Amino acid sequence: MVIKMVKIIPEIIKESLTNLVKSGERSDGRTFDEYRDIVLETGIIDKAEGSARVKIGKTQIMVGAKPQLGEPFSDTPNVGVLMTNSELIPMAAPDFESGPPDERSVELSRVTDRCMREAGVVDLEKLCIVEGKKVWMVFLDIHILDYDGNLMDAAVLGSMAALMNTKIPEAKLENDEVVVDHEKLVPLPIKEKALMCTFAKIDGELIVDPQLEEEQVMEARISIGMRADGSICAMQKGGMKPLNKDEILKAVQRTSEITKKLMEHLPQNNH
Repeated sequence: MVIKMVKIIPEIIKESLTNLVKSGERSDGRTFDEYRDIVLETGIIDKAEGSARVKIGKTQIMVGAKPQLGEPFSDTPNVGVLMTNSELIPMAAPDFESGPPDERSVELSRVTDRCMREAGVVDLEKLCIVEGKKVWMVFLDIHILDYDGNLMDAAVLGSMAALMNTKIPEAKLENDEVVVDHEKLVPLPIKEKALMCTFAKIDGELIVDPQLEEEQVMEARISIGMRADGSICAMQKGGMKPLNKDEILKAVQRTSEITKKLMEHLPQNNH
């Protein structure tokens, strides 16, 4: 009997959500282009050089930025390094498990990293101290605290805010040695801003910021990373079914409008 109920309940939920979408509604009363309430705080981790906590509805993530000196990659000897890692903490959702990163964690890390990197958010050339030898490496750690859908947008918003909040020690080359002044901190060189907007396709309609129950019944998902000037820097497709050209173009147009509003949540200054 329990097994039958497990199979029946998702169909009931799917039918209910699909019928709502058909009538132009959503289960929580939002419009198709409306985000849940967004709360963003920065500078909340004392031992991180930059940090942010983001809440989108009940979804909550924490991002910490940690710079350290290291060697550049051989093919880019004159630029610093930005690396992203995510962890799906078991307490955040019943199906999150401890152990090696699963495909959701890997996808989240890669998409966030791609959005930040392709947008040119950080001026990595300014993180070079000695070409080919010493650069600043910035590690972004994303921790999922509560999962109720739309991790992509939360991770990118939190990463962008954490980078804007990050300060690094001043480092100079003196007598062929790198001298780091931990008392003198300077803001991370930010040259672009970029955020991500995610849509779920349900019954042929695109709805922004899907909550968990909407993700569970969606046909497809598209996440679009966009710079402040409206240019696209990343795109990720998810879900089992395809999106046609018109749906993708519609999502891009709506992302351009929505991203402007999302940008208002970011800190006004890099500090």
